[in-house]
Amino acid sequence: MTPPSWPEMFRVFGRIGLMSFGGPAAQIAVMHRELVEDRPWLSEQTYLRALSLCMLLPGPEAMQLATYAGWRLRGVAGGLLGGLLFVVPGAAFIAVLALLYAWYGQLPLVQMTFLGIKAAVIIVVFQALLKVSSKALHGRLGWALAFGSFIGIFVLGLPFPLIILLAGAIGMLTKSPTAVAEPANLPPARSLRTLLIWGGLWAAPLVLLALLGEDFLLQLGLFFSKLAVVTFGGAYAVLAYMTQTVVQDFGWINTDQMIDALGLAETTPGPLILVTQFVGMLAGFAQSGPSGALAAGLLALWVTFTPCFLWIFLAGPYLEALSEQPRIAGALRAITAAVVGVIANLSVWFALHVLFDRVAPGVTLALPAPVWESFNPLAAALTLLAAVLMLALKRGFVVTMILLAVLALLLRAI
Repeated sequence: MTPPSWPEMFRVFGRIGLMSFGGPAAQIAVMHRELVEDRPWLSEQTYLRALSLCMLLPGPEAMQLATYAGWRLRGVAGGLLGGLLFVVPGAAFIAVLALLYAWYGQLPLVQMTFLGIKAAVIIVVFQALLKVSSKALHGRLGWALAFGSFIGIFVLGLPFPLIILLAGAIGMLTKSPTAVAEPANLPPARSLRTLLIWGGLWAAPLVLLALLGEDFLLQLGLFFSKLAVVTFGGAYAVLAYMTQTVVQDFGWINTDQMIDALGLAETTPGPLILVTQFVGMLAGFAQSGPSGALAAGLLALWVTFTPCFLWIFLAGPYLEALSEQPRIAGALRAITAAVVGVIANLSVWFALHVLFDRVAPGVTLALPAPVWESFNPLAAALTLLAAVLMLALKRGFVVTMILLAVLALLLRAI
């Protein structure tokens, strides 16, 4: 097939980027329609294998799928075009929203509006839990891994990367190494060159910040770089770990701001992991105002998405062989099952912090303890309404969020 022209590539991938609302499932469906159904750029088999590869890699799978599609069509330049057009529209929206939130987010009317948004976020995370669990939990091992990861992170406070590593190791050990496909016949120098170029680009701002003595930005860049390595299972899975670190360990933002960040990221196009940009901008604003917010947001974007290009350009040529590795597939299934427990933790954590004004940390365990006298009946009523709208009436998040935000404002005015 003759590769599509650059103007056509720009138009199609730009449209995908602007229409990429609704999370990974909706984004993957949009790409399938644009790249497989409406034009013969990718075959069904190639698309599904690419999706399997992106599910295996850390990072946002929909953005990586767009990168792979562009790379498959027009090489590295095409991959850059596909990936950037998927991220840039949403990143521009987030930048504006984060600055507005930093300036006006503490006003009583704004806080009341966000109570409605938070109620919708609880149901969004619960929906993600239902969707992932229906696909990921097969057999006793899957359920055991999900339950174990929930106890590990919610009760014991184990770090998210440790849970992912343990689940992956268990998955690999439960699979036979037989029937492995032949490795891709590619020169090692090509992979090494890709690793050095993109690994160097990833590390360059961190090295510069270390040399300049910018401790806050360096700490932020190193943390979000770590997230880029352990983000298996999508943004919902890593949010619990990110929240635990940026709220409890670093104190960059508070719990309410973290929930608001997710709510705003849900309303913009692009991958949900853009929440890292929002968090980075709020943390940077608290340090040094708008200039600090922009610097921290750009850094968060760089260390979140540069690794995505590295993974795709490094692993793309090996797609056929990787997709038939039983132990790698077993590790992926185990990690996905463990992610169910992590998302369950996030769902309970969000609900507690929205429904109760005060939640005390555990004394000997990580298990949070809500202060029952601080129960918020209005938040509970809004959450119940969100459940009816989204689960029973099948209304989308954006419609539900707007309705609840307006309702909360009207109740405030009464």
